[in-house]
Amino acid sequence: MTFHTTPRLPRGFTCASRNCGLKPTASDLALFVSEVDATAAAVFTRNHFPGAPIILGRETIRGGTLRAIVANSKCSNVATGDEGVRNARRMAAAAAAEIGTTADRVLVSSTGVIGVPLPIEKIERGLVGMRGDLGTDPMPGAEGIMTTDTHPKVLSMTVPGSDATITWIAKGAGMIEPNMATMLAYIFTDARVEREELDRMLRAAVRDTFNMLSIDTDTSTSDTCAVLANGLAGPVDATAFGEALTAGCLAMAEVIARDGEGATRMLRVKVRGAKDDHDARYIAKAINNSPLIKTMVHGADPNVGRILMAIGKCFDCTIAPDRTDAWVNGHQVVQGGRRLAFEDAVVRQALTTDTVELEVSLGVGASSATAFGCDLTKGYVDENAAYYSS
Repeated sequence: MTFHTTPRLPRGFTCASRNCGLKPTASDLALFVSEVDATAAAVFTRNHFPGAPIILGRETIRGGTLRAIVANSKCSNVATGDEGVRNARRMAAAAAAEIGTTADRVLVSSTGVIGVPLPIEKIERGLVGMRGDLGTDPMPGAEGIMTTDTHPKVLSMTVPGSDATITWIAKGAGMIEPNMATMLAYIFTDARVEREELDRMLRAAVRDTFNMLSIDTDTSTSDTCAVLANGLAGPVDATAFGEALTAGCLAMAEVIARDGEGATRMLRVKVRGAKDDHDARYIAKAINNSPLIKTMVHGADPNVGRILMAIGKCFDCTIAPDRTDAWVNGHQVVQGGRRLAFEDAVVRQALTTDTVELEVSLGVGASSATAFGCDLTKGYVDENAAYYSS
């Protein structure tokens, strides 16, 4: 799959962002609009404390049709009770009024600090006149949803065998182990796809991409992944579209992993030879989430016994120590559950690369899985030790 060198929005989609006063100067309000009603599907966080936008979003998406997404950063509108839900509804209504649709056609997202009342009046004022700012460049929209991200996250590609476009816009750098999607991920396409098929393909794409991503093991209260298909490019081959959708979600998951808070290296963990799919996914995540693995990668410390530790703590999985092998960026370091006599300097050098891939073969079955993450650094601690106060 080939991504566009310069990302673009599909035909019929526009976006804009502006500062409405939630942040001192940076964009904090984003609006994404389709010129016609779009078929839509979405998945949301499984956290037991969902934000008000999630509560409203689950209701909105049942209609299966959207014209717009409105999102703010800095304040997540989580743990704000009934007032928070009323404010989310006001946010949808204000966006709908600005673009000439109804509130049930607008998906609302909020991201930022938990437990702070949403400054809805600022958002309502900020939305006035925003229709005039709408343009075809996806970057402003991506900038408007950033929190601790170091850069806007946008990808786009042409669906193979067609002239339809898919565009992915996302944010996320911390509080990420989605169990559904990433913190916020919006997918736009001008392909014509029926709602049931769109929902099925989104869930299939999310399962092995965003759902295998973890920066810090923490599932956000605001996770949303939505896809809008306005059909302006006509129908496309379902297989080609599904493969493109998954490829883009996979690429975006790695973009987010690379931009994890304080991260200096991306971590990719591949597990094969597992007894079943559950074991493969569970063990890949266990390795990826281990603070000792993450610090080993950050320090380029060839302490590969930590890989065996992370596998071995998966008590309910089928593990055969004498069949377990492991590699670090292609260098075999474990065979049959025993550390090999490798050259420390060689593996240490392998751990200094931008992407560190740990591969494990369990030798007990035919299932495999890949997890995505990053190293653990002092930068992560610094970022999160003052997040609420900053």
